Amino acid sequence: MQQTKFNQNLNIMLTDILVPISIFAAIFGIVYIIATARNRERMALIEKGVNPKDFMSGPSKPNPFGILKWALLLVGLGLGLFIGSLLETYTEIQEEPAYFASALFFGGLGLVVAFLISKKAEDQN
Repeated sequence: MQQTKFNQNLNIMLTDILVPISIFAAIFGIVYIIATARNRERMALIEKGVNPKDFMSGPSKPNPFGILKWALLLVGLGLGLFIGSLLETYTEIQEEPAYFASALFFGGLGLVVAFLISKKAEDQN
């Protein structure tokens, strides 16, 4: 009995130690792979005689509709949560599906409206 309890405590301690180490190792591995791939790509461009700075993106033009997109997304999510509350209160739909479905639906609807507004403004210019 004592040995089993010791093994359980040891397993818990090992889990508490190994999970953060594994997460750190995974993040480090991803960053390392990205950095080495980027370096290899630049070296290949240099070997071909191309300047790698030509392929680096400079300051891009700001998106004037970025704030509109976020605003309509958040308005849609707020409206979706409100409609989800109404659905949960006045219908037989359970709480979680009512909130999630309506929030996602109206959030997506807000993004569609933002896209249509930005498309219309770009067509006018």
